[in-house]
Amino acid sequence: MSGTCKSAGPGFGRSSVTPASLNGGLAQVVGELCKTCRSQDSPVLRGTGHAALPSRRIIIHLVEDLRSVLFPGYFGTSEINLENMEFHVGATLDNLLRDLRDQVLRGLCFVCTATTSDLCSDCENRSSEVTRSFLRRLPEIQRLLSTDVSAAYEGDPAASSPDETVLCYPGILALTNYRLAHELYKLEVPVIPRIITEHAHSITGIDIHPGATIDESMFIDHGTGVVIGETSVIGKRVRIYQGVTLGAKSFPLDENGNPVKGIRRHPTVEDDVIIYSGATILGTVSIGKGSVIGGNVWLTRSVPPGSRIHQATVRNDRFQSGAGI
Repeated sequence: MSGTCKSAGPGFGRSSVTPASLNGGLAQVVGELCKTCRSQDSPVLRGTGHAALPSRRIIIHLVEDLRSVLFPGYFGTSEINLENMEFHVGATLDNLLRDLRDQVLRGLCFVCTATTSDLCSDCENRSSEVTRSFLRRLPEIQRLLSTDVSAAYEGDPAASSPDETVLCYPGILALTNYRLAHELYKLEVPVIPRIITEHAHSITGIDIHPGATIDESMFIDHGTGVVIGETSVIGKRVRIYQGVTLGAKSFPLDENGNPVKGIRRHPTVEDDVIIYSGATILGTVSIGKGSVIGGNVWLTRSVPPGSRIHQATVRNDRFQSGAGI
């Protein structure tokens, strides 16, 4: 070679770029970034300067610990037997209590309007109360998940055992996160329930809002692309496949043109309904008990119990010896 690249890294020649020269413009960048965040018009860092924000990393870790409590031996340590199970469950819950309460407190403070530490004692007391209430609900969450596991095993001929559905099925993972998040949502904890369900969404492709109401024995088969909106209500023994959307038909707007929040806008799916892949059901419609909604159906009206809804046949072409295919 005729020369050496001066900007090459270690072992490839001496670089003319020094840390000092790089840092020359750093102060300006830092100043601009912080100036933007301090702006009254900034849509981010709402809690900065008032209270610490919830930690996504810690919340995800807490969910994994809770998963190991709900399914002992399947997650976390696998060396669980009938003799040491109570110790494992008790020790895990004891270890996560402080972090759980702290994150609940951060979630409450995120929307708190108090400006003094004395007033924020309400958040302190509320966080302890919420944490205790949430822990008391874990046995019911476990019961509901056991019905989901049974539904997955019984509903999928490819499942070799209930254990396989716990360890492998994205629907069970998504429902576990949802059922944990839903209890926190009912306890009116801000932000944290969405962090929990959106983490499952990022892993599985299954998007369940923590505000949705889902009864026992839910089976989400395959699951990728499933969307279940905030005010959806789903009954017992419902089965849905990949790509199903339970969404809103439209968004009522306020006088400023912004969507009105806190109103019903998603479907109700009654007991024993099956919704096949790609179906889209929008609005405050009701799908009657025992109905079957076919694949790729677009539905914006209620249907009575026992309905069979499928796509209309657009054309019926005949081909001979493969011609035209």
